[in-house]
Amino acid sequence: MATADFRDRLLQGLGGPWPEPCDLNVRMREKIEKDGYTIHSLTFDAEPDDPIPAMLLVPDGASPARPAPAVAVWHQHNGQWHLGKSEPAGLDGNPMHHTGAALAREGYVVLCPDALCFEERQDPTGKLKGGWYERFEFLRYVVAGKCMAWKNILDMRRAIDLLVSRPEVRADRIGCYGHSMGSTHAWLVGPWDERLKCVVGNCCLPTYQAIHDNHMLHCFPNFVPGIFSYGDTPDIAALIAPRALHLNFGETDGGSPIDEVRKGVATIADAYASMHAEKHFSYFIESDTGHVLSEEMWRRTKEVFARKLKA
Repeated sequence: MATADFRDRLLQGLGGPWPEPCDLNVRMREKIEKDGYTIHSLTFDAEPDDPIPAMLLVPDGASPARPAPAVAVWHQHNGQWHLGKSEPAGLDGNPMHHTGAALAREGYVVLCPDALCFEERQDPTGKLKGGWYERFEFLRYVVAGKCMAWKNILDMRRAIDLLVSRPEVRADRIGCYGHSMGSTHAWLVGPWDERLKCVVGNCCLPTYQAIHDNHMLHCFPNFVPGIFSYGDTPDIAALIAPRALHLNFGETDGGSPIDEVRKGVATIADAYASMHAEKHFSYFIESDTGHVLSEEMWRRTKEVFARKLKA
């Protein structure tokens, strides 16, 4: 299927065009001073009366006079609905995934928002806990003719709106990163926001074929109704071409069976080659490694951002 046709089918499967953006309505809450950067706790509106809590990490050297490149960090799932933005912001969770804090120390302005159903965006009524609320929200969007991925993409595009609005951010040097579900979020939003100059995903490219063959239950954002008749998840990621895309994988990661990953990265590479953009796509498969952010994966992530956003 032609790229333009697949893109149209994907948008239809997601739920159709996103609404015109409302006012961001940014509300500052708390300021936390850290060594080399400051964390600003804030909310911004994805849609009217739909605030997204987030942490904005601003390195000490960034200012309107000296704007810095920026990275939006999408948090993981891991069945930890009580965790969202606070883990990449370095305030809670596994130190392995304090990636937003690490990038702030590297001189990037970093935005870490909560995804729907996580941390401060759990059931406001308190009736449904953890995964039950996530299931409720997924099904609520399905019966409305949309899906969870549609909402996630809308929210992420609004996160980029926020970064672009900040005077200490270089609007022409914005990237995004995510691990696990955050990686899915990265390659989901990448095709729909050309302000993202560099997209990096760590440990997540489960193809529908692998999901079906292995009877896998995966994160709800992976599932776009009707799309498997026209393409698979690597075809979605390929729509990011010709902008920069880097993907890391663990060879023994059961969530992304490696044989399907190898086919998937070949599909993406072909898309980049068709646009003479081979140098803008890269991937790394680490042997004897599972669903983690290894030192080598992180080194490559930082190298890609430095080359694409700081150069």
